Amino acid sequence: MSGSHRASVQRRRSAGPAAADPPGGASVPGPRRHGPPSQPGQSLGRGRRRKARKRRGAAGASAVAMLVAAALGWFTVGPGGLLAAHGKDAALSMPDAPVPTADSAPSAAGVPADAAHTDAPTADRSDRADGTFASIPGLGAGFSAKIPATSNQVVLASGAGKDSSDSSVTLWSRTPDGRWRPGETWTAHNGFAGWTGDHSSGDLRSPIGVFTLSDAGGLKGDPGSRLPYHQDNGFVASGTGFSGEPLAGAFDYVVAIDYNRFTGDSPLDPREPMGADKGGGIWLHVDHGGPTHACVSLSQDHMIELLKTLDPAAHPVIAMGDATSLAA
Repeated sequence: MSGSHRASVQRRRSAGPAAADPPGGASVPGPRRHGPPSQPGQSLGRGRRRKARKRRGAAGASAVAMLVAAALGWFTVGPGGLLAAHGKDAALSMPDAPVPTADSAPSAAGVPADAAHTDAPTADRSDRADGTFASIPGLGAGFSAKIPATSNQVVLASGAGKDSSDSSVTLWSRTPDGRWRPGETWTAHNGFAGWTGDHSSGDLRSPIGVFTLSDAGGLKGDPGSRLPYHQDNGFVASGTGFSGEPLAGAFDYVVAIDYNRFTGDSPLDPREPMGADKGGGIWLHVDHGGPTHACVSLSQDHMIELLKTLDPAAHPVIAMGDATSLAA
């Protein structure tokens, strides 16, 4: 209870008991028949009505005084009693209502503040309305620094885990103002045993790193590749994969990943400048429904789309590895 409420109660108590009103809190209209009949011209119950008028007059005067004080802005209820709040910095107090907290205060739309924040984590959303990013999400400072300043296309192949053969591929394009715009994200496969930072022949792991993309080819004719395309009947995959799936058609379309190879020639070029022990022949190629030996595989439609999009003038590269390694 506020201070002014308590003062009002004390004033009423000190004034003594008021005359009782009839049930219902209102005066009964009409003459009251007490005692002998009145003389002509004499009003019955005159004394009682005079007292009632006196009470109403006193109450009315008090109410008017309060209304005038409130209208002038001198009256406010609070734990400190009467405050001269008008034109002051004093805050109006509501002692009987809890003070809203950050957790309980509603948002502008009437939604609790904790329910109004439903945005995606910062790493997964653009920091600008046009959907572009200042840097490629998922790439840490170390990997971002490995992307050449002249590269305006980055194929991001991100593995589900260091020892997983499941991954995803997204093509990122640099905008004229130096930001990055993502394309669609496609499901993909990588090496059967996962990823490694030190690839060697036969380890069944895809190499982690940033590599240029310079040459393409395949068993089938050029679907409209912008990279130099080498059609060759030597792009034949036979037998079955690790899950027993047929490998036929896996090399219908390929893009060579420039790991341990000479650029500017067919992906079939067997030369390995770092030596045979470091492995080679690592490509982007058509997915056959299971893990690869060390390549990254996509659906045929996505391979064709990639071939039509990768532009030598944009100096495309691939950043590949498991997600944890790429974020380092």
